[in-house]
Formats: sequence, C-alpha cells, structure tokens
Amino acid sequence: MEVIMDTKNTEYEKYQRAKKQVKEIKGFYSHLLSYVLVMAVLIFINLKYTPQYLWFFWSLFGWGIGLLFHAIRTFNFFPFFLNDDWEQRKIKQYIDEENRKNKLE
Repeated sequence: MEVIMDTKNTEYEKYQRAKKQVKEIKGFYSHLLSYVLVMAVLIFINLKYTPQYLWFFWSLFGWGIGLLFHAIRTFNFFPFFLNDDWEQRKIKQYIDEENRKNKLE
C-alpha cells in the first residue's frame, strides 16, 4: 500500500514540476514577444526622429542581457548552476546536518 502511495506522490511531483516548467517557458516567450515589439517601436522612433545617433542599441543590449538570463534559467542551459535540483540537494544537506547535530546532543 505504501509503495502505491509513494508512486502516486512521485507521479504528482513529476506533474507539478512539468507544469511549473511549462509555466516558465510560457513566461519566457511572453517576455521575448514583449522584447521584440518594444524594440521594434524603439528602433522606429530612433530612426525616424534622431537617426544621427543610434541610441536604441543601449535598450537592445540592456534588455537583451536580461532576456538572455531569463532563457538560461528557463531552459536550464547551465543545469549544474543553481537549479531546482541544486536547491533540493542543499535543503536535504542542511536537514541531514541538523539531524546529525541533534543525534550527537
């Protein structure tokens, strides 16, 4: 009985992680769409009113860095660096350390 419940819990956890990942991907794509639309407007304004100085590159670059970090986090380009598994391992490590301290006392 316990094995069945554990399997259901694991399946539920997998579902929740997948649901969270889909939500993060959806958020990234809405961020990307906003970036493209706003940059198109800024480029138009820049080229129409002050074509002698191309200031839109600053916005393109600044927001682009933020978008890049969002993509790295969303698509786990660096899976070894501060992802959910890392967080779970650290939490388990601290709990284990606390349990060892309590056993020694």
